[in-house]
Amino acid sequence: MVTTGALGSKILLSLCIAALFLASPSNSYGGEVPEMTLSLDKCITIALSNATSAKKAQNNLKLQGADVLRSYGSFLPRLSATAGFTPYTLSRSYSSNGATINKTTSRSLDITITTSLNLFNGFRDYASLRSALNKERAAEYTLSRALESVIYDVTQTWYQVLLDRELHDISRENLLSAQDQLKLTDRQFHVGLKSMTDLYQQQAEVEQSRLSVIKAETRMQRTLLELLRRLRIDPKTSVSLEVDSRLKTHAAVQPDREKLVAEALEIRGDLKSKSMESRAAQWQVRASRASWYPSIDLAFTLSSGGVKYLNPEYTYPPLSEQLENSVGYSAGVNLTWALFDGFQTRYAVESAKINQLNQQLDYEDLKKSIVIDLHQAASDYSSAFSQIDTAKVGFNAARSAFNAVKRKYELGAASFVELSTARATLFNAQSNLSQATYNLALQKSVLDFTTGNIAQPQ
Repeated sequence: MVTTGALGSKILLSLCIAALFLASPSNSYGGEVPEMTLSLDKCITIALSNATSAKKAQNNLKLQGADVLRSYGSFLPRLSATAGFTPYTLSRSYSSNGATINKTTSRSLDITITTSLNLFNGFRDYASLRSALNKERAAEYTLSRALESVIYDVTQTWYQVLLDRELHDISRENLLSAQDQLKLTDRQFHVGLKSMTDLYQQQAEVEQSRLSVIKAETRMQRTLLELLRRLRIDPKTSVSLEVDSRLKTHAAVQPDREKLVAEALEIRGDLKSKSMESRAAQWQVRASRASWYPSIDLAFTLSSGGVKYLNPEYTYPPLSEQLENSVGYSAGVNLTWALFDGFQTRYAVESAKINQLNQQLDYEDLKKSIVIDLHQAASDYSSAFSQIDTAKVGFNAARSAFNAVKRKYELGAASFVELSTARATLFNAQSNLSQATYNLALQKSVLDFTTGNIAQPQ
């Protein structure tokens, strides 16, 4: 029975090592499995180039740039040209005495060029331009925050993968320790130092440890797949992870919350975006009011035309000569004023005002949320240092206690329950220390993201 368990453990360890590096079999087409070594910076670079949210933000920025160009174009004159050519026209009419019918055939060509320039429209064009410029800046800040969100998301997932991998290693070490203890207990049972009950209990603990390894492996694979999902990488890719040197802990530092709040309110891209959107909404109110004022346009028209009769009795100059000699000009100023439009302008103005008020409310809410989130992130970051110190003390104590109980158990001075409890305490203490270490890195990432101080990799 012990031999079977040992063989099963070797098979399980082989599977765990294979799963750790995602060594999947070759695909159905017989091609080689791609391999990739990932570091945190490389993951961030890949995610920034593949993230859908960042691409959408970039597309929106391009659209806002086109809107700005359109707003500038409103100050330029409009130019249009029309041309009409009739290759054949047949007309019939009675002669002066009414006795005969005259038939006339002809072809004609007409050309008209019209240009107009708006001189005044209630400052609608100016307000629309200012609104478009503010929207473009808002789109730039939105893109910046979208990139920060991608970096933050990938960083959190990356540290979670490393944590789950380390917890998996701890589970494997705990399994190996339990298996070694089972071998010792089996030998002691055969020489009469341990009872059958102790042997069965140790076998049960080995299986429980093996179950913990399976759960840890499943958790590690899930988080690794989540990382590949964010990187948009084929899940069949064989991945190896580089340990991040930024996990090294430093002396505990109490964050200056007031300084962090001031910094966040100054550099947070989403807050700046909301501010620009609120300003754009203010200019939209002015643009909506423009319909209450008259619109004045300067218009200029250039036209020419000609007719060529196909009847031999009519002799007209060629069409080209007619077009040259029959050029006409016209210039004028047009005034348009909607005296009553069924309260449409009033509704448009009120709608723009409500939109501006809503944008301002969103800005204020985000500002308050940033302050609260920063205080929470600063508290969690400070707590993370305390958790590491406590976890280190607990781990050292649990290790010493386990070694002492293990020696007593081997000498028959301690029961199996005491040994099992000491091993479980050591396993939990080691897991808590790893979680506390990675929690510090995670909380530092949260603090940087909340402050808006996330730097992109070079």
